[in-house]
Amino acid sequence: MDSSDITLEAVPSIGHIPADDWNACAHPKQDAASLDLFDTLSDADSHGGCKPAYNPFISHAFFSALEESGSATARTGWGPRHLVARLDGSIVGIVPCYMKSHSQGEYVFDHGWADAFERAGGSYYPKLQATVPFTPATGPRLLIRDGVDTQRVADALAGGLIGLCDAVNASSVHVTFAREAETRFLAERGFLLRTDRQFHWRNEGYATFEDFLGTLVSRHRKAIRRERRDALAEGITVHALTGNDITEDAWDAFFEFYMETGSRKWGRPYLNRKFFAQIGETMAQDVLLVMAKRNGRWIAGAINFIGSDTLFGRNWGAIEHHPFLHFEVCYYQAIEFAIARGLKTVEAGAQGEHKIARGYLPQTTCSAHYIANPSLRRAVSDYLKNERTYVQESVEDLTEAGPFRKTNKDG
Repeated sequence: MDSSDITLEAVPSIGHIPADDWNACAHPKQDAASLDLFDTLSDADSHGGCKPAYNPFISHAFFSALEESGSATARTGWGPRHLVARLDGSIVGIVPCYMKSHSQGEYVFDHGWADAFERAGGSYYPKLQATVPFTPATGPRLLIRDGVDTQRVADALAGGLIGLCDAVNASSVHVTFAREAETRFLAERGFLLRTDRQFHWRNEGYATFEDFLGTLVSRHRKAIRRERRDALAEGITVHALTGNDITEDAWDAFFEFYMETGSRKWGRPYLNRKFFAQIGETMAQDVLLVMAKRNGRWIAGAINFIGSDTLFGRNWGAIEHHPFLHFEVCYYQAIEFAIARGLKTVEAGAQGEHKIARGYLPQTTCSAHYIANPSLRRAVSDYLKNERTYVQESVEDLTEAGPFRKTNKDG
């Protein structure tokens, strides 16, 4: 389809794109009769035939906090190159995109590809990453405004990513944690498909946490009750904070937890205190901070972000370690919040088969990869065929091994 009158530009910061234009592309107000290329009728029906789900991670405020805080900048290896499509001077499409000098903070691992290409004499970096930095959560990556020809704009954006790759002499473009329909669309335009898995909890219309427990086999139900009881031993209390209830004292404590745990896991945590201060100012209503206290002192916490139908679990940290406290703060409190809010899903972040016993089942995640070098592309393509088969089989096997009752009788 002709997109010749659409102009494309890569801008060096979120500050070059007005918030209203960004958010109009990120969260178009569609009805069921005007779904975009990547929505489904089930998505629309789940919102009463209204607009697609609100995802806080693709909001202008979230990207602004990442970049203005210095967490995602060229200095940290995340140089913004947001791709902007304009039609008659108006912004009609955006791809959040970064020039990367490493493969850290992505959660879709390509270190092996980089090593192989470097050994063969190639330069894998820089590469382009179309994603939300440090955020392994599925969401739109081709952001398109209402009232335009979606396929036409999407074609322009897909071609623009390849053109940008050539223009900056990057080895590749990686569109990660995208919607499945987006990755299929990109695959038709020369990208390679990749899948992985996460563990998500689904709300089957539960009225209470006990309703959810009633769907589990007896041993898992008893284990969760025991874990929740033991987690609150020694006088520990848990507090779910949102909006104005999140005080600076709570933010300070959570950042201490994040730094302590992040330093042990990654060596250098990705996010700084200024980032959390900014989202506290601009996105507090989208944040759930679950904090644990003992003897009048905060000792552990987890940050979640609230979408219109999904609770996104993100970072956890602690300065005191107690049995099962991690499960209570990160998983069970998230389930209770989702039930109370009527949210359909809890996404618990990357990795962790231990989540299965807590009611979180495997879910396939998708990405799309454009590899400029033909030899590397062939090698990666062969690898991905085998990887996709493994992921599909593991999702099926892990789902079958889940904690839920298979019949009306409690096995």
